[in-house]
Amino acid sequence: MSSLTGKKIMWVEDDKFLSDIIARRLSTEGCILFHASEGEEALKTIEKEKPDIILLDILLSGIDGFEVLKRLKENPKMKSIPVIILSNLGQKSDIEKGQVLGAERFLVKATVTLDEIVGDISAVLDRTAKK
Repeated sequence: MSSLTGKKIMWVEDDKFLSDIIARRLSTEGCILFHASEGEEALKTIEKEKPDIILLDILLSGIDGFEVLKRLKENPKMKSIPVIILSNLGQKSDIEKGQVLGAERFLVKATVTLDEIVGDISAVLDRTAKK
């Protein structure tokens, strides 16, 4: 598993408690972190910072995570950035929609640990680095 040191990770999450936990966990990995709590803000930050990977919640104020993902994948400058959806929504239809829109993985918050999230980030970055 590769090191996340120096990797630019964007996470889009409107739950402050969860954001703080994720930030603390990822900062121990030596990542460069960017955070947005709503969709429009996320798109602006992603375009400016060009993160290596994005953790994306679906339920956001303004435009939702599916719309953020759709716009990312339509933008030639940003479409190659891998996205992991991290959501409370776990219906098969939501997971399928995320996959169709181009998400690399779909993690359900209630069933995943912080270590698993970090592991998934590493795995996706390893895979996309080999492309």
